Amino acid sequence: MSEKKAGMEEKIWIKAGLTDSEYELLTKHMGREPNTVELALYAQMWSEHCGYTHTRPLFKHFLTTGPRIVQGPGENAGIVDIDDDEVITFKLESHNHPSAIAPFQGAATGVGGIIRDILAMGAYPIASLNSLHFGHPGEKGHTRWLISEVIHGIGEYGNCVGVPTVGGEVRFSNAYKGNPLVNAMCVGFMKKSEIKKAIATGVGNSLMIVGNLTGRDGMGGASFASKDLEEENDEDRGAIQVGDPFMEKLLIEACLEVFEEDYVVGVQDMGAAGILSSSVETASKAGNGVEIDVALVPKREEAMRPEEVMISESQERMLLIVKKGMEDKVNKIFHKWDLHAVVIGHVTEDGIYRVLEDGVTVGEVPVWSLMDAPTYILDAVEPPHLKETMAFKNEQVTQPSDLNEVLVRLLGAPDICSKEWVYRQYDHRVQMNTVVKPGSDAAILRIKGRDKGIGITMDSNGRYCYLNPRRGAQSIVAESARNQVVSGAEPIAITDGLNFGNPEKPEVYYQLEQSIIGISEACRALDTPVIGGNASLYNQTPEFGSIYPTPIIGMTGLVKSLDHVMTMEFKNEGDFVILIGETKEELGASEYLDVIHNLVSGDVPELDLALERKAQDYVLDIIRQGLVKSAHDLGDGGLAVALAESCIAGELGANVSLDLDMRADALLFGESQTRFLLSADETSTDKIVELAAQQGLEAAVIGKVTQLQNIIIHNMDEKLIDISVGNCQEAFATGFDKLMKTDS
Repeated sequence: MSEKKAGMEEKIWIKAGLTDSEYELLTKHMGREPNTVELALYAQMWSEHCGYTHTRPLFKHFLTTGPRIVQGPGENAGIVDIDDDEVITFKLESHNHPSAIAPFQGAATGVGGIIRDILAMGAYPIASLNSLHFGHPGEKGHTRWLISEVIHGIGEYGNCVGVPTVGGEVRFSNAYKGNPLVNAMCVGFMKKSEIKKAIATGVGNSLMIVGNLTGRDGMGGASFASKDLEEENDEDRGAIQVGDPFMEKLLIEACLEVFEEDYVVGVQDMGAAGILSSSVETASKAGNGVEIDVALVPKREEAMRPEEVMISESQERMLLIVKKGMEDKVNKIFHKWDLHAVVIGHVTEDGIYRVLEDGVTVGEVPVWSLMDAPTYILDAVEPPHLKETMAFKNEQVTQPSDLNEVLVRLLGAPDICSKEWVYRQYDHRVQMNTVVKPGSDAAILRIKGRDKGIGITMDSNGRYCYLNPRRGAQSIVAESARNQVVSGAEPIAITDGLNFGNPEKPEVYYQLEQSIIGISEACRALDTPVIGGNASLYNQTPEFGSIYPTPIIGMTGLVKSLDHVMTMEFKNEGDFVILIGETKEELGASEYLDVIHNLVSGDVPELDLALERKAQDYVLDIIRQGLVKSAHDLGDGGLAVALAESCIAGELGANVSLDLDMRADALLFGESQTRFLLSADETSTDKIVELAAQQGLEAAVIGKVTQLQNIIIHNMDEKLIDISVGNCQEAFATGFDKLMKTDS
């Protein structure tokens, strides 16, 4: 990939985003030089965003099958079985580069795009989530503007289209200062019999574009997302799509009505590379060709060139493969919803992708060649910083004298504090399925008419993966599964968002490869296959460099009975507080080191995946037995933060005594893995401890829930923490608001 050098811009294929060797390969495929239209086709389909040129060889590591997997990678979204002939479909997508340039529209159209991916499977979209990463919000000006605009864009689109935003995460580090991450996930529900596929079968069948008009917005979006993010310019702004959520709502209803009839054989969302990618992908899966006349495409701008029509990423559009003779019936339904439904081409048997303008051929290439983007397996070199950070010892930092103050600072820290400032801008109750709202370990949705539900989570930890890409990625999968389990859901499957810097750099490629291996190992151990996802590379800027390696895990789980739904808040005075799992003297990679000592260093806490599986199965089992009053995963900020969160949510106190010979800060704020904080009444507590012993798991009764709203923590007869729940709640509830308002 060293061919992309300064001084080569005069070569038209270099400007299009192709290297010399890629250009040579495509001319070999075609048997001649491409014209302008054909070059644009290859430039988009062979981009990283569409062709997965650096990530595709690494996908071999993923577990993609399992007893509940109905559809794995390769379609618009994966599908899992939730019993009773019902399935859910879900996927995660990124919109990072557009959101950096135009944050409102970038975030809004990211939501719209992932909703259409779910719709294209034949499902009704029932929930969305998001994972957002920004520079530190306390810095006034551009960063806070980005945060506000992204959140406004997500809320505006989701609220208007009527899909509830039920969960997610917001994380902060100046590693994202120049390149924020905006990843959106959507979940849909349907019967097995309603599943649609993206396939262009049936020679002579029509290709119909439905929904919105085609314009110049989103031009070259796929290639734009496949290069480093440079300083903002007019060309970049042309790659930003503009969304219309009201149009999307009409599109959802019209498509679902059409799907009820036997008119359509294939469906595809028009996302990256627009008409081009949607039609190429459907033709490829069927082993067919397609012929498209750009003059037939309804446009909102004049004098659009053929390549502009083909690669435009105008929003709220879908491609339908319609049975010959059924076009008028399809058009009638869409016309009822005031939407376009226009025949723009048809399926052919010659395997050629043919573009016409007013009946005249302006480009034709083999379909298979567009889908056969070259892939790159590069040299991986361990980043130099790992030698220094791995050498960290706890003794390098001094333990603060006031641990109450440390707890308050952590509760108010950007990554830990309440994100109500964010999710109060989202409508999480529309459709009336939300059982557990944002702010808990996982969102829980009921399945209407059934005594069951689904758990949904999105999790990441860029700091962990920066310090140990492989174990960090394992930890994210384990964390996401723990969030499901403590909410009463059985983890089923994941979708991943792979957000990294420039993979052509050996250190970044190392992070990418090791993270994928880590995800794969954790998914195999926890039996949560990967059913689809997204790769977003080249997330870096000249001024601020590369982002942290940030794989994001979207996970779904099955709640077999709504009686099993569990939340984190303490419920009753006098209940016992139980700690499941071993607390080790680990400070590395912790939020505590970052916030209190301004230090991103040390190794990620140890993780035994076999033990993790055993502990999760045990906790889910005792929840299903009705033994548990509350359950909470121990994550960022460790035991003290988890205890405070359960007290704050329940408006109760806790008096805890431990007996561990270790540093107080490691005991309170270390982030040892595979730990759970439970509460239960006296009778159930004995049973919980007994069952843990049978499984070879550590279970310690460490204290009681109190009506007195204080959090008191002793260790070996020394009082470490004694603070009011009110002080903790104040820091937790107002931390984000203060950060967004602070001048600096």
